[in-house]
Amino acid sequence: MTVEQIKEHLSKRATIFETGGFRPKYTENESWIGKVYLYKPEESIPLEEDSQLMIPLFQLCLSDLPFVPESLKDTKAITVFISNEIPLELEPITNGNRWVLREYSHDDNLIINDLSNPKSYLKPFPLSPKLVENDAPMWDSYDISEEISNEVLKLEDEGIIESYFDIVENYYQHKIGGYPAFCQPGIKFSEGFEFVLQISSDEKANLNIVDGGSMYFAKNIDTSEWLFYCDFY
Repeated sequence: MTVEQIKEHLSKRATIFETGGFRPKYTENESWIGKVYLYKPEESIPLEEDSQLMIPLFQLCLSDLPFVPESLKDTKAITVFISNEIPLELEPITNGNRWVLREYSHDDNLIINDLSNPKSYLKPFPLSPKLVENDAPMWDSYDISEEISNEVLKLEDEGIIESYFDIVENYYQHKIGGYPAFCQPGIKFSEGFEFVLQISSDEKANLNIVDGGSMYFAKNIDTSEWLFYCDFY
């Protein structure tokens, strides 16, 4: 295979997000880091087991995004809340275990409710979306088949390329779609689960996931269940 054939085989579309840089309008179509203001009328910030408020981490509004994964085609918005202690288990953990993800359909009635956690360490910023066509998997992940790995190694041996990372793009920032940009050798999510959302360390928002790490969220399209995984450097 040629370099271009490998890139074409691996590339996936994704929406990546830049933090801040514009004046927010606080509408139902804005995505945020460090702030959640979309709720059902009966909802509020979820509580931890000790009754402390969780931290509003992420608000993702899908209506105006340039790319949305097929598994989210019926989703209007997603909000994510995290425990004051980020869960660091080595295996994916289910929704509600020190993190809460709320997924809303287009039929859900959402209101703007400016709730906040006064103990949150995050600085809220609106997010600006951008389409990318060439998101590629990490080299040591399950997303690269043995056949493609062998083709890449062959190109390296022939001196056509120096490294896999010289011919692909990996996006480490907040994104939906594409591939998870793992910091360490990647995991394989449970059968039926597809990677959907990545929330990464963000200096502007004062979000440091242990040591420059990221959070990864996978969805089961058949059951609508969600899994969480976190890794860092």
